[in-house]
Amino acid sequence: MSQAFIVDAIRSPMGRIKEGGAFTSLHPADLLAQVLKSLVERNGLDPAEVEDVITGCVSQVGEQSGTPGRVAWLAAGFPESVPSTTIDRKCGSSQQAVHFAAQGIMAGMQDIVIACGVESMSRIPMGSARMGQDPYSPAMQARYAPGLISQGVAAELVAARYGLNRDTLDAYAAQSHHLAHTASEAGQFAREIVPITVDGKQVLIDETIRPGTTTERLATLKPAFFAPEYEARFPDINWHITAGNSSQMTDGASALLIMSERAINRLGLQPRARFAGFDICGDDPVAMLTAPIPATRRALKKSGLSLEQIEHYEINEAFASVPLAWQKEMKADGQRLNPRGGAIALGHPLGASGARLMTTMLHALEDNKQRYGLQSMCEAGGMANATIIERI
Repeated sequence: MSQAFIVDAIRSPMGRIKEGGAFTSLHPADLLAQVLKSLVERNGLDPAEVEDVITGCVSQVGEQSGTPGRVAWLAAGFPESVPSTTIDRKCGSSQQAVHFAAQGIMAGMQDIVIACGVESMSRIPMGSARMGQDPYSPAMQARYAPGLISQGVAAELVAARYGLNRDTLDAYAAQSHHLAHTASEAGQFAREIVPITVDGKQVLIDETIRPGTTTERLATLKPAFFAPEYEARFPDINWHITAGNSSQMTDGASALLIMSERAINRLGLQPRARFAGFDICGDDPVAMLTAPIPATRRALKKSGLSLEQIEHYEINEAFASVPLAWQKEMKADGQRLNPRGGAIALGHPLGASGARLMTTMLHALEDNKQRYGLQSMCEAGGMANATIIERI
């Protein structure tokens, strides 16, 4: 089987979705188009040689309904001959795009593929694709009676199951902002961020990081997902999840250039990492957010590696309880967990997040001269992707 290599990985800055946010006036496909253009141009790549653009996007409605990768590719002025497809694996959509791109190359069917993701949560709010309808069929609801719950309530279940109190969750959230701010101030995001032009001005840095965040300030926030109807059903929940210890809704885009060895040699490019292990699995759709645990174990088994050999862990901060539960279950080193902050500070632009995490992880591995990194994302419906990469 052929190897698949990451040649480059970049992202846009992360933009707030509130009025005046960096990308609120920018069509999501045009946001992705600028990232794709940067990726192609900085690698001196003939865009006609790209064989597919696999794009993660969750809310495929309105401005994101027209195969956004295809629209972005054409908006960038690139050849009409290059196709695109859209992946919806919920929060792991662009991580799954990376998997599909790498797997196509490893199977010997392709040589040059772009895996990317985009989500404009200001212009296409989360849940827009539902159009007021329940996506869970009566038969599924009956199987999981008395009913499925929101991700926020699932995050409460996870916190209760792993004994994570409010102070622990808020302290982790404050640390996410501190780590992201420290990384930003030290220029550690500079290589991975490409400038985005909006209304004639360039956006160069993430606007989601709040360096003044403290555990004490977070403690003043009210629980975001409390509902009286859940009290009898879940008596162990203490209602600790707030807007402050949850991921931020954000606008953003990210992209990776993934190639075969023969294409790299032919074009004289330098590979930066290879794929050492993959997994995708399902878990309890009620607790919903625990699947990164079995996905990690399976990816490690497939790769022949132990967790101790992994020097950097990116576990998506959908809610603070998710990476903390993963850390507790896996007995993982907290110093290696999201060391440059995560979605609580940097934001979670759904379809773009998987590729964003991988971009950040790759650059951190390079900066610290580390060998292996592992990434996992919890996904709606009780699923998770896990990926292990080896820096070259």
